[in-house]
Amino acid sequence: MRKLLTFLFVMCLGFFASNAILAQEPSTTQPEATEQSTVDQDESEPSVISTSEPAVEEVKGFQLLKKYFIDGDPGFMSLVLIALILGLAFCIERIITLNIATVNTEKLLARIDENLKTGNVEGAMEVCKSTQGPTASILYEGLKNASQGPEAVEKAIVSYGSVQMGLLEKGLVWISLFIALAPMLGFMGTVIGMIGAFDKIEAVGDISPTVVAGGIKVALLTTVFGLVVAIILQLFYNYIVSKIDGIVNKMEDASIALVDIMTANNIFKK
Repeated sequence: MRKLLTFLFVMCLGFFASNAILAQEPSTTQPEATEQSTVDQDESEPSVISTSEPAVEEVKGFQLLKKYFIDGDPGFMSLVLIALILGLAFCIERIITLNIATVNTEKLLARIDENLKTGNVEGAMEVCKSTQGPTASILYEGLKNASQGPEAVEKAIVSYGSVQMGLLEKGLVWISLFIALAPMLGFMGTVIGMIGAFDKIEAVGDISPTVVAGGIKVALLTTVFGLVVAIILQLFYNYIVSKIDGIVNKMEDASIALVDIMTANNIFKK
């Protein structure tokens, strides 16, 4: 289910990005038509000039973002966009997984305590088995080794806890990769854009602003979009890490509480 939701998110985001680019491309030829229409209307009806002002003001917000995206180098902008889509896909998958893994440990321990008070270890194991999340899985492993003493319980909890830690941190390395890759691609576009600007200066033999403006603009746009992607993914990454830390702390507290509950109910002496 999590993979299906992530796949649908990636498809929707890719479809939205492609439509945004395609929708902006025809509008590049629109100013010429508006300029010609305003010139023709200026000769006949001067009052029409006021109606063209709102059209200029509409190029704001997301429309302006699309315009700058298209003005940048298509190769590097596409790579930055792919890094954003893949990074967000991993982030969404981790967030869904961690939300499912979050469980109310107080209620879980209370239900386990109710069964252990009557000596029903099997019932406590069934409670853990019917509860989702790594905390319940760790407690299940501890209860399964109850007959071997507290040392075996603690050893099983520690061993299985390391396995659950690896599962919780799964995919974080890819998110960190895209965080580092996005600004690198932007900086590479910056370098290539500056090289193109100097090539034009060398070909023309003149350092006029009109000659180098295009290359410098592409260079700056790729850097900006790379940094924006890195910032977005970094925010998600920090949230995911904090979520994992919270789950791990609850796992450790629940493990200690389980040993105390088993000791209080004399489970090890049976």
